[in-house]
Amino acid sequence: MLAPFLIMLREGIEAALLTSIIAGYLKQTGRGAWLPAVWVGVLLAVALSLFAGTLLQMMAAEFPQKAQELFEAIVGLVAVTVLVSMVFWMRKAARSIQTDLRGAIDAALKEPAGEPGTTAPVSAAWPLIGMTFFAVGREGLESVFFLLAIFQQSPGPLAPIGALLGLVVAVGLGVALYRGGIRLDLRRFFRWTGVFILIVAAGLASASLRSLHEAGLWNHLQARAYDLSDTLPVSSVLGTVLSGVFNYQDAPAIGEAIVYGLFLLTTLIVFLKPPRPAPLRRAAPDSLKG
Repeated sequence: MLAPFLIMLREGIEAALLTSIIAGYLKQTGRGAWLPAVWVGVLLAVALSLFAGTLLQMMAAEFPQKAQELFEAIVGLVAVTVLVSMVFWMRKAARSIQTDLRGAIDAALKEPAGEPGTTAPVSAAWPLIGMTFFAVGREGLESVFFLLAIFQQSPGPLAPIGALLGLVVAVGLGVALYRGGIRLDLRRFFRWTGVFILIVAAGLASASLRSLHEAGLWNHLQARAYDLSDTLPVSSVLGTVLSGVFNYQDAPAIGEAIVYGLFLLTTLIVFLKPPRPAPLRRAAPDSLKG
């Protein structure tokens, strides 16, 4: 329950942050009349995400057993790829995302930021709808793959409930951010949720390898790496929690343990590495000035 909650909380806050920046800038610059275009883009993105999730779920239900295992492996690998790209993209883009979005809005409405009195053509609504649609739709489609992968590993009602609660909290925080009611340390928030998501991604990568084995496509390194079924079985309360959050297995194969460890070690080292400081520009020599 905790994993889908935190993933949907992060995804929802990312989508809400992008939407609130767009809506807030329109309001600040006297362009509030364009806000309906923002909400149209949001609704279209939500509809696309729901359609994609329903379609993928229906496709999976029609597959025979081995094909379902292969489908689960593919969904898991796609989710891992998208999770990692999302974490590193936000780490890089967080510094300039507000400036970039504001520049895109000005370009879409073809109106200088300092002259809100002029009227942009109606056709400018389409770029604004598209900007919001792609910003929110990206997060929505990412969420579809995350949730499908997690639901496949954690059947039962707790995972969907956790995802729904995360989305509700994210919407509430997004409204508060838009209205200026709260201030979040977004750098710290994305940093620590990024670490958690990389741990979840490591579990999904390991589970994808197990699904490939069950589909008959991977039969190497299948000896047990360790066996904690007597000490901490998955069926215990703590084992169930660890399995739902980190995809814990009490007796994983050697290949699964290697994938989990190498993936987590590599991504955490790169993610937690301090960014390089921007190079200082040298002042031009006096002989070149003037």
